Amino acid sequence: MNILTEGYNLTTEVNNFGLSYDDIGSGDTPIIFLHGYPFDKTMWEGQLQFLRSSYRVIALDIRGFGASRDETSSLSIDMFADDLIAFMNKLEIEKVILCGLSMGGFIALNAQARFPDRFEALILCDTQCIADTSEVKAKRYKTIDDITANGPAEFNEGFIKSVFHKDSLTQKPEIVEAVRSVVFANSQQIIINGLKALAERSETCSTLGSITLPTLIICGRQDVVTPLAQSEYMHEHIKWSLLSIIEDAGHVSNLEQPYAFNKILFDFLTSLKVAYTAMAEEGNRG
Repeated sequence: MNILTEGYNLTTEVNNFGLSYDDIGSGDTPIIFLHGYPFDKTMWEGQLQFLRSSYRVIALDIRGFGASRDETSSLSIDMFADDLIAFMNKLEIEKVILCGLSMGGFIALNAQARFPDRFEALILCDTQCIADTSEVKAKRYKTIDDITANGPAEFNEGFIKSVFHKDSLTQKPEIVEAVRSVVFANSQQIIINGLKALAERSETCSTLGSITLPTLIICGRQDVVTPLAQSEYMHEHIKWSLLSIIEDAGHVSNLEQPYAFNKILFDFLTSLKVAYTAMAEEGNRG
């Protein structure tokens, strides 16, 4: 039972900070959406509105981002996963379908490995299971030094350009501007703390073989941040996985091609419902 009010921009105390979230719709198994770095829960608004008539959908502002303010903690993917489980416990949610994009996917894979009994299915969007190589990690820390010296503006602009397909940058200015607004709303400290969390994350590739949940993997064909090859690798190593590729999309496929993304999402969720119904009927006959 949800013990808190449903709606937008709600806040609940978990692990000594106020976690902001949206919680709308109704359904048997909630779907929790985890945003990427350095975005916030608003990136999932198109999916929440699309699914709310059939599902209970929840989008979180991950610690430090959006309205989940925390500039003092040393952020990590482990911490984010712990916050997720604490949030589920607070709202008395036993199991969820978990959807994460990019950093949200890192958190989803981490949480699944450590708390596998809390999830009914995984949706991994524009993400990967590898840790940073030594070269990539060194580059991140060089970026942190540059931000410390000169501020985050140059990094922010470069990052925004990297996440979009080239056509989106010119043909969908309203989406690009919305993302720019969210990225620039982050403090310099959160940009830095988030980069450190990404740099220090552990790999989860070694856990893929143990995943027995139905898993949907979505990737924009032109994603240069977490390239398609990474999604293909996860698909090859997660037994019950489905890989869907979205054309003319980069790293934020749900924003760039929302209709295609939502159809893939809905078809997967519908297949889960059909499977659950069949299993229940089989159980009743037994």
